[in-house]
Amino acid sequence: MYEQDLYEHADVINELLARYGVKFGIYKNNVFKEQLFPFDAIPRIIPGDEFAELEKGLKQRVTALNLFLKDIYGKKQIVRDKVVPEEFVYASSGYLTECEGVTPVKDIYSHISGIDLVQAKNGEWYVLEDNLRVPSGASYPMIARKLCRRSSPDTFRNVRLEDNRNYAELLRRTMDHVNVGGHTVILTPGRYNAAYFEHSYLAECTGAHLVNGSELIVENDKLYYLDSNGNKERVGAVYRRISDEYLDPMTFNPESVIGISHIFDVYRKGNVALLNAPGNGIADDKGIYYFVPKMVEYYLNEEPILHNAPTYLPFYENDMKYVLEHFDQLVLKDVAEAGGYGVVFGSSMTKEQKESFIALLKAEPRRFIAQEVIDFKDLDIMDEGKRVPRKADLRAFVLMADEPLVWKSGLTRFSRNPESFIVNSSQGGGFKDTWVLSR
Repeated sequence: MYEQDLYEHADVINELLARYGVKFGIYKNNVFKEQLFPFDAIPRIIPGDEFAELEKGLKQRVTALNLFLKDIYGKKQIVRDKVVPEEFVYASSGYLTECEGVTPVKDIYSHISGIDLVQAKNGEWYVLEDNLRVPSGASYPMIARKLCRRSSPDTFRNVRLEDNRNYAELLRRTMDHVNVGGHTVILTPGRYNAAYFEHSYLAECTGAHLVNGSELIVENDKLYYLDSNGNKERVGAVYRRISDEYLDPMTFNPESVIGISHIFDVYRKGNVALLNAPGNGIADDKGIYYFVPKMVEYYLNEEPILHNAPTYLPFYENDMKYVLEHFDQLVLKDVAEAGGYGVVFGSSMTKEQKESFIALLKAEPRRFIAQEVIDFKDLDIMDEGKRVPRKADLRAFVLMADEPLVWKSGLTRFSRNPESFIVNSSQGGGFKDTWVLSR
């Protein structure tokens, strides 16, 4: 009954999303194109007891990843103990030597983590990747739920589910926990960024100032916000939505025109909190992903609750042998790519493509991982008035304040192509609301 009511309003909801500017942008061939992120009104439903187990696993995983980041930019004990090969650290594009010995406020590195999962047809959840740099996507289910409630209020009176409207509260708690004194700001590269809608929406919901680099200045090792009258006000926390390399032209990319000169010096001295910490890209590396279950055991002395998709590192001789023998059954991923790019299926290649790829794999084994293709659950979507099954994943959000906080919702993305396993918005996917039922 509730589904019927919701998808009867789906067109209206999508029209409202367009009116509110709920879009994402992509650059292709040096051209910026903005497009709608299609919303499907049939929600993904996760029982409360099932989500409770997911919640435990997510907290455990993000806690271990935070300990890894502290260790890898500090004593590097996990490398010395040969749990993670040093080649997988220092060869990673996400590892920043500038962050060596720099400890963020309250030892928190990943304040907002986006963990991508899929559910196999037997019900087991697998982690596909960890996003600890600048994960996006929370705003879409936030505003979609708001519009669904407005369109079909009876649905939400009659179904017992967790209220997802507390994300802004969780984010504000996270930002306040590390604020060293002063305003909290959300730093955006500007409206031509792919996730600009999210930047502005989260600023509105949390009461943080939305700023660009020209509105922040450094003086006497402190960070200040310039208001519309030119007055300077102290900033104690920056939720930055720009990549590491553009953050500070004096420390990273000198050609950056969207960063703030010397902000990294302020951060290094503990005079501002940066959410997330620079250097987190090492934990996003798909090669490092292979070792996360080992991190859980190493740092927490616990068995991992959540499992990786079965993964092979061609860097290891035995794994390379397995990959070559089972090439057609595997999906191969470039460790430095994101957004669904750099993903190829062995079964989809021509003979010439396979030969070329295998030559590259042998030449650069650290560059790739290989994974078993998980036949994950299809979720129903509405397509031209018919219910059809499509592949879908879940991005779960874990926020780190005085304790790990798991948002009881998430971003469910689905492929609109019936032949595709790739669900990313940049690859033409859509999204749906994620309902966590109350227990």
